[in-house]
Amino acid sequence: MKIAVTIWGNRVSPVFDAAKTLLTADIENRMIIKKEYMSFDPGSPEGLIKLLKRMKASILICGAISTGPADLFIENNIKLISFVTGNAIEFIETFARKQVIEKSYMMPGCSKQYSWHHKFKNFSS
Repeated sequence: MKIAVTIWGNRVSPVFDAAKTLLTADIENRMIIKKEYMSFDPGSPEGLIKLLKRMKASILICGAISTGPADLFIENNIKLISFVTGNAIEFIETFARKQVIEKSYMMPGCSKQYSWHHKFKNFSS
């Protein structure tokens, strides 16, 4: 499985529109086997969708995101997990091991385990 996380410094970017860096991680057998950083334009969700599809990343993880871009990711079969916060590397390491989003990584006030954009039973599908 390949995931992508929008980042700001060393943290999950609190706002999708402010992120310009993407951290991707290839996960196999609950371990990260490869990490890569790349630039992207948050003003072009369509461009990011093309990039994610080309890289075969099936999940996008971010902080707060507007409904318009969120809908575009979902319509293009990118699983979206939003309202995530915290250190990006610690987050992806925990996600790789447990395959769930721990409550400690959810933004304050977000009581649901996953964002409203998508509910997951199995992240690898």
